[in-house]
Amino acid sequence: MVQGTPLFTSAALEALKNRYEAAGQGHVFKYFHELSDVAAAELFSQLSSIDIERCNKYYDRTAGEAAKAAAAARSADADRIEPLAPESYASTLGSASAEEISAWTAEGMELICANKVAVILLAGGQGTRLGAQGPKGCYDIGLPSHTSLFELQALRIRRLQQLSTRGRLEARIPWLVMTSGPTSEATHRMFEENEYFGLRKEDVFFFNQGVLPCFGNDGKVLLESAGRVAVAPDGNGGIYEALRRSGGLEWLRKRDVEHIHSYCVDNCLVRVADPTFIGYAALRGAECGALVVPKKAWNEPVGVICMRNGRHGVVEYSEISEEMAKMTRDGSDELAYNAGNICSHYYSLDFLRKRVPKIEARLEHHVARKKIKCVDLETGAQTTPDKPNGIKLERFVFDVFPYVDRMAILEVDRKDQFSPLKNAPGSGVDCPETSRADLIAQCIRFAEAAGATVKVPEGTDARFEISPLVSYAGEGLESLRGKTLAGNQLINDIEDVVTI
Repeated sequence: MVQGTPLFTSAALEALKNRYEAAGQGHVFKYFHELSDVAAAELFSQLSSIDIERCNKYYDRTAGEAAKAAAAARSADADRIEPLAPESYASTLGSASAEEISAWTAEGMELICANKVAVILLAGGQGTRLGAQGPKGCYDIGLPSHTSLFELQALRIRRLQQLSTRGRLEARIPWLVMTSGPTSEATHRMFEENEYFGLRKEDVFFFNQGVLPCFGNDGKVLLESAGRVAVAPDGNGGIYEALRRSGGLEWLRKRDVEHIHSYCVDNCLVRVADPTFIGYAALRGAECGALVVPKKAWNEPVGVICMRNGRHGVVEYSEISEEMAKMTRDGSDELAYNAGNICSHYYSLDFLRKRVPKIEARLEHHVARKKIKCVDLETGAQTTPDKPNGIKLERFVFDVFPYVDRMAILEVDRKDQFSPLKNAPGSGVDCPETSRADLIAQCIRFAEAAGATVKVPEGTDARFEISPLVSYAGEGLESLRGKTLAGNQLINDIEDVVTI
């Protein structure tokens, strides 16, 4: 029995039990009478916060009988998947002229100057796969500066603000940071301890990614323990509801923001609030946009943006045949399905505020079959399965693409804007070593484009870094022309460089 003074009324408890019973999920109360006051109150609070009827609908539509019926219908009328037509998007690698790119960049800078641009950072991931504790954004990829991913991105925001400020009109770029339950506290602490990396505290808005209950293969909600339902993050596509529920969209509206750049924390080359991308999308009157990079090879395991039944969408590499993946465009060696998705997106605020709420009810969840620790309802013991025993439901941030009426897709150079951090040190692919090497190589290109020579000591790896506060994308380095620079230095001040 629950001992002491309950923190909820018996009527409220009975009503909650009745809801769960009616939803076929009454088993979550099986051990309720054995819990302490505190544990009972916590479970009551958690169960009250879950819209169990809606979650049941998600399960049924995604993994239950309704999903099976939908799958059967789809098999009878297969999706029509086609590559993007070359004329449907622009490319900084060839199709766009220098004048066009310059115009897009100028437009983006004007919008930043007018305080019409904000950025959203998807930072809910942990550094577990990297062998690190805490949020992935706290990770140090081993640069000479030992700057974390969070700080790299903050410094780029500061540099853009400096470049966009005109006279007394100070440019300020609001930064919304989406965390998850496991990363929220540590992320807040990282920002506080580092004084928001030089940004104003009032320009940073934290909000939490949502969660959904985990289901067993039979559609029953799993209990993590006697007093807690097993839950999991609802995927990066949960950003839309989380922004709305947290007040983030209203915060942006009050600041008169109109254009938003959204990106993932694990890309050390991301051009935060990229003025070229922002300007390109804004001039096209886009609701939504995406940056893409050419695939490294036909079998690179990356999703590609293409057309599905006449609408934009992302097709995962596992969804297309080898024959389709190897297709090339007529008269060239370029892959037809070549628009690699890098999770760097543009939104108009109007789209997020007015259209997405109407779209969300139509978005399906995706099934992730996982090994989930849970209570065995027969024995009451917590089990650690050795094979997938349950389902996590999630949405992807690109699930809105098919509902976008005005889409803006811009192809950019991978070496300038995309170096993902996914794998543990030493793995050789998308790992700390490759991220560090890619960023250092970019800094060397910046210096060489300005007319300098970077001399790396023979037999050593380059340790050459230019702080984002010195240069956002290669600008401001004119004074390096004709100089030979030591290849093992950190440049924090353009007037203080080591030459050979």
